[in-house]
Amino acid sequence: MSEKPGKRFATAARRLNLNPRLVELARRTRERALGDDDLIDHLSTARGRPSDLAARQLVELRGERPGFAGELGLTALQAWQRFAEKQDRGRGKVDVAILFTDLVGFSSWALEAGDAAAVRLLREVTEAIEPPVLQRQGEVVKRLGDGLMAAFWDAPHAVEAAFDAAKRTAPIEVDGYRPLLRTGIHLGRPRKLGGDYFGIDVNIAARLAEAAKPGEILVSDRVLEKLDPGAAESKRRRFSAKGAPKDVDAYALSRSTASSS
Repeated sequence: MSEKPGKRFATAARRLNLNPRLVELARRTRERALGDDDLIDHLSTARGRPSDLAARQLVELRGERPGFAGELGLTALQAWQRFAEKQDRGRGKVDVAILFTDLVGFSSWALEAGDAAAVRLLREVTEAIEPPVLQRQGEVVKRLGDGLMAAFWDAPHAVEAAFDAAKRTAPIEVDGYRPLLRTGIHLGRPRKLGGDYFGIDVNIAARLAEAAKPGEILVSDRVLEKLDPGAAESKRRRFSAKGAPKDVDAYALSRSTASSS
């Protein structure tokens, strides 16, 4: 019995969609016209809005084995984003404080301690640092292995959450390892898509976290400007990082004597 026309069409469509030459042509055309996959790399789990669901479905369609249809969809999504930016609709309209944390020396310790100890440590750290974020109307944007990215509507709440998270993390000890947080905070107007934030302001916050010393909270000058006088003591730090503007100044914060008493 010959294959039904509908089945033959579906089979042919699948083959066409996975044709390596067509996929590569679509990918190269998209990258030449619109740039690399920075947009796609920053998509996260959708929050339920139609645009978020469409973005997530396109990324899932692309998957580890991207198809021609998936590449065309991503081209349309990226083109829309570029057009929106030119019309000033793709940029953030309000200030958002972006916070990044990670654990000093976690990876090397975890290799020696093993999976069970590492998972226990991460669970205890998560229970220590996420409540301070949520209690100050912050949003845990995503978890990043031994760190996280969070967003706040103002800088003071982000800084208070960082101080509280560091305090709550200090007593934790697993197999001789005492976690020390590195924290970076920047205030800007990042773009949001699919429940994630992206853009230069996010990059600055991430670079501040990378530049922070063990146990240090490193913030940008924009964050410091928004803090009340006496809310924290600050010390200017030299800061230069790839992808961050040269005019960004960094400051290491510590609890002021007045605020901690």
